[in-house]
Amino acid sequence: MLFASGGIRNAAVFANSITSVFFQYSIPWGDEVATYMFVWFAYLGAVVAAKMSAHNRVSFHFRFFPPIVRKISETIADMIWVAFNLYFVYLSYDFVFNKMNLFWKSQTTGIPMKYFYLILPIAFSLMTIRILWNNYERLFKGVEAVDPETEELSKMKKLQVPKTAV
Repeated sequence: MLFASGGIRNAAVFANSITSVFFQYSIPWGDEVATYMFVWFAYLGAVVAAKMSAHNRVSFHFRFFPPIVRKISETIADMIWVAFNLYFVYLSYDFVFNKMNLFWKSQTTGIPMKYFYLILPIAFSLMTIRILWNNYERLFKGVEAVDPETEELSKMKKLQVPKTAV
């Protein structure tokens, strides 16, 4: 789904560029749809990052703690993150469904803005579920969600051959 929305966004930008350069015509809704797709793509990417435990967060200092202190500290940090996400879900849901004017529409497509802002409660809800699931797996099953970058770095370190004195 993420790649499809990115592909649609890229196709809209590409089509708008081609028609603008070769036919001196700009697709009226092209930039607007591409912008909204980009926003949706970014928020869904944040959900995927939370799934892989690759989200930007300060956790370097946890490596210096003993294992049990590290586990407790990471869990507390994640619960603070979950609390923030749940509060943001509440705020964004309230905004989209209660405070947003029903007549706010996208300028060129005429689609109600509610549908574009709907990504906020969806993404933060999915992130919360993913964070809780990662903590469940870490605490009760002993499975660590490893950031793909960290995994690749550890593979590269294993492949390094020590230099011998000549």
